[in-house]
Amino acid sequence: MPRRVSAMEAVLSHLRSAIERGEYAVGDKLPSEAELCRSLEVSRPVLREALRALQTMGLTVSRTGKGTFVVSTGPVVDPTFGDYAASDLIEVRRHVEIPVAGYAAVRRTPEDLDHLAHLLDRMERETDTTAWVAMDTLFHLAVAQAAQNPVFRRVIEEIRDALARQSAFLNELGGRREQSNREHRAIVEALIDSSAHDATEAMAHHLDRVETTLTAIVRPEGLDRPENTNPNTNTNTPTEGETPA
Repeated sequence: MPRRVSAMEAVLSHLRSAIERGEYAVGDKLPSEAELCRSLEVSRPVLREALRALQTMGLTVSRTGKGTFVVSTGPVVDPTFGDYAASDLIEVRRHVEIPVAGYAAVRRTPEDLDHLAHLLDRMERETDTTAWVAMDTLFHLAVAQAAQNPVFRRVIEEIRDALARQSAFLNELGGRREQSNREHRAIVEALIDSSAHDATEAMAHHLDRVETTLTAIVRPEGLDRPENTNPNTNTNTPTEGETPA
């Protein structure tokens, strides 16, 4: 079954399509938040999430007191999360977090395992995206901590803000939370078994899925189809505020 899209995703798709079709040229200012809320029939929080996603994709920039302006008409290639491009994050994470998982499998302490298990249990019960994202970054820090090398933890600390932004982006637009929980569970089970091979495989799979979801968001199929451009006519759009399945 296809995943149902949220109101924010539908608004984002509508605005992104309008920009990429040239309805708004580089330098143009988007309508005010009040106008967009009225015409798209969504609340201001939903609209602001969509506007933040447009900025992450590099299509717009928000100027305090002036509004949101188009800076690119696409195509979107490489979103930016904080100070880092998505491609740079993925490259570094593959070179750091995969071997870190292997080290953690053979060096972890009982306290490390207790901490990770407790954190994972909380994540699997959590329904609030903001709270889940915060725990997601803590999970990856905890795996680095279990590797018993402070340099690894320092590297993850350096990209922590970018990881949180990326996690929120993937969860809002890709419905990643449940899938990510399963991937995290596989990593923890490999650490419990002290299997460096399984731990590195589980972390590699996790990062593969992150990249696949990101690619699907950045370059979705059928973006230019008319039926995908109006959030008010999308039959798959749930009522505002509904959590993606």
